[in-house]
Amino acid sequence: MRTSIAGITKVLGRIREIEAKIYPAPPPPGDTKPAARFEKVLEEALDDPYGRGDDGSVSMPSDLPERMSVWEDKLREFCERYEVDPDLARAVMRMESGGNPNAVSRAGAIGLMQLMPGTAKGLGVDPMDPERNLEGGIKYLSQLTDKYNGDNVKTLAAYNAGPSRVDSYGGVPPFPETQRYVKNVLALYRKYSGGD
Repeated sequence: MRTSIAGITKVLGRIREIEAKIYPAPPPPGDTKPAARFEKVLEEALDDPYGRGDDGSVSMPSDLPERMSVWEDKLREFCERYEVDPDLARAVMRMESGGNPNAVSRAGAIGLMQLMPGTAKGLGVDPMDPERNLEGGIKYLSQLTDKYNGDNVKTLAAYNAGPSRVDSYGGVPPFPETQRYVKNVLALYRKYSGGD
């Protein structure tokens, strides 16, 4: 039986989170707070990332539409702020993470909008914070939409493969992954916007 890629990337994401808690940035000068014990950090890190109630229920829904709806208010807020079509942002988030804030790709993209650490840094957001990740992804979509004068095909290709590749090929690069990505996100976009 083969292990799914999604399962492996989830485990790798949790390992990175645990490492960040075990090896945090050095405390500021004059901070006298004692360092956390390894056992305590590990115990906290192994708790369910969404947090379980006393009855064992998980606060983040497992059903895709419900999980996506958790982020709807923030998605609309950021889309209004950055002048991005909410249906496009929703389609990108669905394709990237399915509304899972803990999603990590094998390439190292993080969170709801699957931001690469360098991209997130350039956007001035913490990719591990779900709201900032969502904001950063929508801000990036806005920048790409402006760059490509509203051409959703080039915008989505650049979101997936990077603007330099779109520019060098004059459109969607000949990468099967990027071609599938653009096709699938546009299909979701048409579904969300009520198109055919």
